[in-house]
Amino acid sequence: MSIKVKKHQKQTMEEKLNTLRAGVLGSNDGILTVVGVLVSVAAATSDRFTIFIAGLSDLLACAFSMASGEYASVSTQKDTEKAAVAKEEQLLKNDYEGELAAVKEYYVNKGVTPETSIKIAKDLLNKKPLETVVRIKYDIELGHYLNPWDAAFSSLFSAAAGGLIPLMAMTFAPKAYKWYAVILAVAFTSALTGYISSKLGNGLVKVAVIRNIIIGLITITIHYGVGKLF
Repeated sequence: MSIKVKKHQKQTMEEKLNTLRAGVLGSNDGILTVVGVLVSVAAATSDRFTIFIAGLSDLLACAFSMASGEYASVSTQKDTEKAAVAKEEQLLKNDYEGELAAVKEYYVNKGVTPETSIKIAKDLLNKKPLETVVRIKYDIELGHYLNPWDAAFSSLFSAAAGGLIPLMAMTFAPKAYKWYAVILAVAFTSALTGYISSKLGNGLVKVAVIRNIIIGLITITIHYGVGKLF
């Protein structure tokens, strides 16, 4: 039996959410790591060029580090999903009855009678065998695998954008107001990532925003202390 897999062009909601998740994590990491370096260096020296180079170097390192991490992580998940699909394709050829029983059991567990479940299972396996078993066993939508490049680029650009805001605040704000500018930049960007992450995860917006702002301010405080020590 030859099983063909149709190629889909549109992304599923899971694929879109994975890209957004990578972007939010990248942005949050970019904000905190860059501001940490900026504050530490700024507390130790007033030379703006030194502060800018230190912040820019960390921004680039953070962005590419987050991107490579996302690529490796999502690639592993994609490979695992493909391996599961290949396994089920072989089982459909070599153990069709076992696959039929698995689909039947799935619907029985959903409260469908055994008699009706076996009819549903036979009908589904007759029309879309591979699509049915991978969806039931692994919750995988056939032909839709998480794209590591989407996650990597989303994380790369988001981390860079997140770190760029406090970097610009520290670099271009008047000397007398640079600390206020950095604090406001961190508070704003942290609140934004908290809001987006809470919406993606159906969490409490207020709690997520306040939590992110507090973490950002604690980061500034700790690194300022480290800079003053050295």
